[in-house]
Amino acid sequence: MRPIVQISLDLIDRKEALATAELALRAGVDWLEAGTPFILAEGLHGVRALRERFPGVPIVADLKTMDGGYLEAEMMAKAGATHVVVMARAHEETVKVVVKAGHDYGIKVMGDNLGCPDMVAGARQLEDLGCDFVVHHIGYDERRGIAAGGRRMPSPLDQLLAVVQAVTVPVQAVGGLTLEQAVRTPEYGAPLVVIGAPLAVDADSFRTANGDLEGTLRLICERVHAHGDVVVGRKPAAPGQNFSR
Repeated sequence: MRPIVQISLDLIDRKEALATAELALRAGVDWLEAGTPFILAEGLHGVRALRERFPGVPIVADLKTMDGGYLEAEMMAKAGATHVVVMARAHEETVKVVVKAGHDYGIKVMGDNLGCPDMVAGARQLEDLGCDFVVHHIGYDERRGIAAGGRRMPSPLDQLLAVVQAVTVPVQAVGGLTLEQAVRTPEYGAPLVVIGAPLAVDADSFRTANGDLEGTLRLICERVHAHGDVVVGRKPAAPGQNFSR
């Protein structure tokens, strides 16, 4: 699978989100994500605005669905989303109906293992229930709370290899990664690279970060795409080796 760069528009202003999306696509980003803050602020109208401005571009609606799964997925599909996110910690019936909605409306389902006591088992269950992708996710509050207590902040890289080895669908690692860590996740066999807070978005105020964002994103895209195809669904070697084929 060709590595994909996805920008998370964790912004609360529609105009700023559209401008950031346009900049990101110029830089070579492949997918746009209507981040959870953007969906809370703009809802279906925000997703429709992205679809109208950027026809043909994949749009991930980060709903973090916990209940009412079919309706939420249906609404976002009709608004123009191509991917929706459901949580592993939702009831399995919720995951099932989101997957059904995905089949009915021709969209893909990303299952998120945030908060699972066993992250690997959570990822495996998401695939078993029919999710097309797994998001291996260490949460914003979890990271900050642990760090504030003087303990080592957890990272998605801690168990990324184990998650990749446990499933046969593409994996995305999310949560507190540095720029260097994010662009190297394809080396773990995880071809979906997401760029968001704090790399491209100010993590505290949920607005576009200062600096040359377009130039930074262009370098990210060049490095990620340079990995070449990543073999999905096979046990990878140790990080740092070449997983391209």
